[in-house]
Amino acid sequence: MVWLLIMKITLELPDELFRSANARAAQEGISLKEYVAAALREKLGHTSERSGERLWMKHFGSLTHLRKETRRIERTIEEEFETIDLDAWKFGVPLSTGSTAYQS
Repeated sequence: MVWLLIMKITLELPDELFRSANARAAQEGISLKEYVAAALREKLGHTSERSGERLWMKHFGSLTHLRKETRRIERTIEEEFETIDLDAWKFGVPLSTGSTAYQS
């Protein structure tokens, strides 16, 4: 069971701030109540109530579409590091390509 508590409050805002917030909420197609709640969550660093995601993810996404590509790159890096001869790298022994590994 989930309990959701809502607190009703009264805020005193300067007229200019109220008008700006109200206009921005209208531009975004949300109520002033939703706009103020989102602004407070963002300022406080809280997660969104609905999705459990950080507010920035609402705008930028979670980049889940890149997970497979990230795994592929990590596997490639891991495979390449497995082929490095650590002694050759540490002591500057010439590699088969004619170049040398790290030389001090």
